[in-house]
Amino acid sequence: MEKLKAHSSNLAQQNVSRIKNILPNCVVEARDEHGNIKLSIDFDQLRQELSESIVEGPQERYHLNWPGKREALVTANTPISKVLRPVRAESVNFDTTKNLFIEGDNLDALKLLQDTYLGKVKVIYIDPPYNTGNDFIYEDNFAENNDAFLKRTVQKDDLGNKLVSNTESNGRFHSDWLSMMYPRLKLARNLLQDDGVIFISIDDNEVPNLRKICDEIYGVENFVAEFIWKRRVSSAMADNNVSADQDYVICYQKGLLEGFLGIGKDFKKYSNPDNDPRGPWILDNLTVGMNSSMRPNQAYDLVDPSTGKVYPFNPNRVWAFIPESMNRMIKEGRVIFPNDESKRPMQKRFQNELKSNYNPFSTLMLDLVGMNTEATRTIQDLMGGNIFDYSKPVSLLTTLIPQITTGSDIIFDFFAGSSSTAHAVIQLNSEDGGNRRFIMVQLPEDCPEKSEAFKQGYKNIAELSKERIRRAGKKLLDGNHHEDWNKDIGFRVLRVDTSNIADVYSTPDELDQMKITFHANNIKADRTPEDLLFQVLQSWGVDLSLPIRTENIQGTPVFFVDDNALIACFASNVNEELVKTLARFGPLRVVFSDNGFESDAVKINAEQILKQLSPATEVKSI
Repeated sequence: MEKLKAHSSNLAQQNVSRIKNILPNCVVEARDEHGNIKLSIDFDQLRQELSESIVEGPQERYHLNWPGKREALVTANTPISKVLRPVRAESVNFDTTKNLFIEGDNLDALKLLQDTYLGKVKVIYIDPPYNTGNDFIYEDNFAENNDAFLKRTVQKDDLGNKLVSNTESNGRFHSDWLSMMYPRLKLARNLLQDDGVIFISIDDNEVPNLRKICDEIYGVENFVAEFIWKRRVSSAMADNNVSADQDYVICYQKGLLEGFLGIGKDFKKYSNPDNDPRGPWILDNLTVGMNSSMRPNQAYDLVDPSTGKVYPFNPNRVWAFIPESMNRMIKEGRVIFPNDESKRPMQKRFQNELKSNYNPFSTLMLDLVGMNTEATRTIQDLMGGNIFDYSKPVSLLTTLIPQITTGSDIIFDFFAGSSSTAHAVIQLNSEDGGNRRFIMVQLPEDCPEKSEAFKQGYKNIAELSKERIRRAGKKLLDGNHHEDWNKDIGFRVLRVDTSNIADVYSTPDELDQMKITFHANNIKADRTPEDLLFQVLQSWGVDLSLPIRTENIQGTPVFFVDDNALIACFASNVNEELVKTLARFGPLRVVFSDNGFESDAVKINAEQILKQLSPATEVKSI
């Protein structure tokens, strides 16, 4: 019986296989460090195949290079023996939600998601740590220490004496930042759909380098735009009396993006239920993500002239039009008033206006969304204090995400921080009835003891991030929302951890009689059947958000994932009758514990029974 792999995919070998299909003469057999035969690349031959002239040594070329780049590339391709373990106690609506919150290093998480979400993510938004000349908490294995870097780049002599001053501005921190970002961006690209995009928030310090590594990873032809976001009111903060009051959002596509959807475009199909002579239309939001302080002339109570019903404005999300424009739209029959005053009026968007009258999505459009003060206010209102610095305003995300997403698209943020992205996804769904899903990844970075977050009981950023989603979801659920919203405010918490499989690969002379009993079971003692189930889902590439139920079949607990998408039984008493019963469900996949059969004969017969009763079923063991 084939065993499931206990490590993430070997991306380097997958790339070798792809090259072999195109240029088989560039792939040779070689021995690895253990003496095993594996496929490797003849790089001299590959360089020659990709050149129109004879290749003789290194050539001058236009590219970005830095100390540690090759190690960063190797790190991106190196598999890991880790798993995602479910944490029910910290989840919300674990059994029904489609959203995920992954706690752990995002490099590990990106590797562990490769099989399951390859080519399935529509939008990636990240707000990575800006390079401020400090060390990063993401200390990847390839990173060299400060002293080694300074010596190799001739900033220190062999005696440790500094040869240059102001080392932070002489490259080390640029190299560290690029080495941290490169493998993560490379792995993230694999997860995007062909028509997916990545948005990256960044400031002036690294925007040129970020553009260059994204040109390399995503392709210079796939650059979409460098959006400008006004983050604060201008003030002379720098020594040169120039105020840096804006940041940037870099956008790259995977390759097949036809264009942004346009401001306000809805994912639903256009129809004409009232036979409007202007043609098919959709219902669209009649508010914008700005508060009454930012747009005071758009903060007013809206009155239905035919019924006299009053719809008060939301101080945190005002009407999209000033009163004069709104009255004109009402007269033109473009405003739909609901019967229920607790719901919000909507506007008609006509299909024939899509190209002619839609505002283009400008690179300056982000100048109109909320500033850092909005983000601070949101955190204070939700969490009862300013417990997170540098959070992005929800309105930034609610402006970007609808330009790309439709239906039940996946939005992914692997630098989640306070989870503004998750908040924005839930809010957008509550407003337009969408079914967008989010995947958040956050390292459990310790909160400083003197911070407001620590004083409120949050030990790390991941705890704060999860609580922000809980509170934002509850607030949106209690407020006005779209009648078609599925009300999914939950998330499954998965934690990056060491493998569930014990290290049983010892040589015979290393084993003694006391260890033999331990090695009879290859599952770690502290791991639950549900831990094993999620390792199976991850290894088999099954969606980690599918519904799961447990049934007792002949007195044995059995997991059913999305009914018959996968059946898992990790009990230690599996017999032929149980195998026959499971086969009658006609599952797509079945998995057992490798040591869970009553006897070796049952283990051998299990595959034959499944082939006979359910020939389409794939069977493996763990």
